[in-house]
Amino acid sequence: MNKRTIYQLTLILLLLAITSRQAYCEVFEYKHRAGDRYRILSMVKEDVYINRRLNHSAEILNRIAVEITGENDGVGLHRAVFQTSERSTGTRFGGVSFQWAREYDSVFQRDKLGNMTIGREYYMPVVRNVPVFPGRTLNPGDRWSADGHEMHDFRDSFGIEQPYRIPFIANYTFLGSRQWKGTEYPAFSVSYRILTDPSPVAGRVWPRRITGASDHIVYWDVDMGQAVAYEEQFRMVFELSDGRTIEYRGSAQAEILESPEMDKDRIASDIREDIDRLNIPNVEVKVVDEGISINLEDIRFQADTAIMLPGEREKLDQIAEILLRYPERDIMVAGHTALAGTAEGRMNLSRERAAAVADYLISKNVRTVDRVTVRGYGAERPVADNRSEEGMRRNRRVEITILEN
Repeated sequence: MNKRTIYQLTLILLLLAITSRQAYCEVFEYKHRAGDRYRILSMVKEDVYINRRLNHSAEILNRIAVEITGENDGVGLHRAVFQTSERSTGTRFGGVSFQWAREYDSVFQRDKLGNMTIGREYYMPVVRNVPVFPGRTLNPGDRWSADGHEMHDFRDSFGIEQPYRIPFIANYTFLGSRQWKGTEYPAFSVSYRILTDPSPVAGRVWPRRITGASDHIVYWDVDMGQAVAYEEQFRMVFELSDGRTIEYRGSAQAEILESPEMDKDRIASDIREDIDRLNIPNVEVKVVDEGISINLEDIRFQADTAIMLPGEREKLDQIAEILLRYPERDIMVAGHTALAGTAEGRMNLSRERAAAVADYLISKNVRTVDRVTVRGYGAERPVADNRSEEGMRRNRRVEITILEN
């Protein structure tokens, strides 16, 4: 092969490389459309260490319902509801299903590049100003940086009443095309490191030093102007004022899901017809803010336990048949008790009984475990007078809600 041929081949390869590089160039930005609604499902798996010894492992399921209520010059106004639920090993409620933990409302603005404007009173979202884009065309390998911060709810763990802010600088790299669930998307990495010695704050204890690391890969839909998914590895260490060290290590994954409008009245009517056809006793169906509630009155358990009596499983098999007709909707199973015993005992029993129903439905493949949440109310929401046996019977119930979002 002569020098000219080598030169020509080299030039062709160079042109192909340039063409390929240009084919993957992107201008990343958010596209906000008033009226758009979507859901985000996020799963966090973490190990929690106290003083360098493993204390427990947990899975945290976050369901986020978002609506863009307005848009002005590329800035979108968002309203969001964040529901968190958890299951842990080594704890009383370490079963199959996820136990409801908290619900947060949030209102914020976000511009085309990702910069957020949000009040300090909001706990969610935790990670803010990520991603933030540079506003220019990017080629694979291009890098940029932007300020961001995390906002944490430390009320239960540390007694800190206000949202707790942890700042960082995020470093980005455009990776080119990557696959998520068999589809190619432009993707970029996000990495940040934390090392801070914060000032004391009011609480039982407070962090004297915080160190951490977070590494994401984000998959972006250019037409939608939104991330379709992300994956994360993280580690956070808190050295506390009482001498303890608490460390969180784990991974997270999230994806955006469509949120079609729910015709609640029609679905409720259809379910009532199914219940009449199947002749299921003591069941009430009603439209609620969250979706459609199926109220199973007088579901029977062994006394003071979460062990269902044998005949109740047949009733749940019929309810499962109905739930399978709405596979695109997640469900919440809530337990209620009559007014007997202690408040703590009632709350625990209601959670355990709801979990028993949820776990049975999961075992029948009605939903996968990440699409069912369990919540206990104890005797906080009676539907009848607890002074009569009939009223107490009605109050001992389980409600299954087909969720709109």
